[in-house]
Amino acid sequence: MRSLTAFPLHTGPCRETWLAHPPRAALPPALLPWLKDAGSLTARIRARCTRFEVRVLCQRLARVRRDEALLLGLRAGELAGLREVLLVADGRPVVFARSLLPRRNLRGAWNLFHGIGARPLGAALFSDPAIARLPLACRRLDGRDARYHRAAAALARQTPAPALPAALWARRSVFLLRGRALMVSEAFLPAILELRK
Repeated sequence: MRSLTAFPLHTGPCRETWLAHPPRAALPPALLPWLKDAGSLTARIRARCTRFEVRVLCQRLARVRRDEALLLGLRAGELAGLREVLLVADGRPVVFARSLLPRRNLRGAWNLFHGIGARPLGAALFSDPAIARLPLACRRLDGRDARYHRAAAALARQTPAPALPAALWARRSVFLLRGRALMVSEAFLPAILELRK
């Protein structure tokens, strides 16, 4: 896995709503390392639990959100490959993850997206040295954001259904393989702070 500092994925002016650095004053101090760690989130969670699993919520073509379209160089509402999952540690959902792959990238370089099933995407991304990752960005998601509601709906289907705060902190980044982009965003659920250190 290589790190990159920039890659011009979007064209034209846009108002970025994701932050390059987490605002320390606005979030729980224990959440800061989760937002900033550029390593594998899967590996970080696995190191803090006994049982790790990926619960696939959906994998299909879907319309991208405006900020996602800008980041990936797509038109607003364009279809992309979508995969939404819950990362679960010791039976508790700790992360709601959303991966988007532009339709033009579904074949070829990103073939791993097909048939990945319940395997963690992070394990595949961080095992391939040809894949480069752009810097992380973060954002507070609340009831005005459809991704917050997707996470809430996913949690509501769990037994027992954990309570969701009024807002969730999320991070996202773009992974590049042979110049083709895959975006991964991860919203941290309350139980993430209960994992052992």
